Amino acid sequence: MNKKSVEELKTIAKDLRRKIVTMVYEAGSGHPGGSLSAADFVTACYFYEMNVDPKNPTWEDRDRFVLSKGHAAPAQYAALGTLGFFPEETLHTLRQEGSILQGHPNMTCPGIDIPTGSLGQGIACAVGMAIALKADKKSARVFAVLGDGECQEGEVWESAQTAAKYKLDNLIAFVDNNGLQLDGSVEEIMPVGSLADKFKVFGWEVFEIDGNNMEEILKTFDSIKNSTTQKPKCIVGHTVKGKGVSFMENVVGWHGVAPKKDQFEQALKDLA
Repeated sequence: MNKKSVEELKTIAKDLRRKIVTMVYEAGSGHPGGSLSAADFVTACYFYEMNVDPKNPTWEDRDRFVLSKGHAAPAQYAALGTLGFFPEETLHTLRQEGSILQGHPNMTCPGIDIPTGSLGQGIACAVGMAIALKADKKSARVFAVLGDGECQEGEVWESAQTAAKYKLDNLIAFVDNNGLQLDGSVEEIMPVGSLADKFKVFGWEVFEIDGNNMEEILKTFDSIKNSTTQKPKCIVGHTVKGKGVSFMENVVGWHGVAPKKDQFEQALKDLA
């Protein structure tokens, strides 16, 4: 796949955001806030960094993508549909009975490597995939996206220990650190402190960036490629929940609510 320029990637990210808002609006349910905050990293993965083939979704040597914060599925579906893993009109069937695009990723959808949704389990699966790829002497990598609220789960840290022990330098985790979760701020629900420091202590190589800045994301990918450590990599991306939609940005109420018609129209104007 030909790598896109920074400006092309920014345009794609905006397009994915429009698709996210449209999918959730048409479904009448879903999770727009965390899908929008993760859109830049998802774009960079699928349209710049990852080695995947829409015509051969189960290609043995592909890079894997694990959406550990599975409720942000609209972001991944938008990327997969745009790339041609399935007909793009399928995006209009989000959460419908019988659709391959369920509320959380499911392997009935081409391009989904593991079902996710129960927070903490996705990163554990990603660690298992990375171990298996190492055992098979494959050069493929595993990319995982976690939420900062998800990092309240103990399983995340068991996985982090395991990844460090087995020197999984083929594992890249992105923490979508937008500061908000379902019922409030991460700080008021269960403070997680400095996630960058935590992953460092657990033995990971850590990069702390603006997770909505495409240039910083690509620069970090380059740094990871040039790294000589055998440590798993963690990108702590400081992001804005609801990024790109004026009335959704940094508003906890948009974690899992679909916009009404007038709100949808305003969102599309914001993302024009």
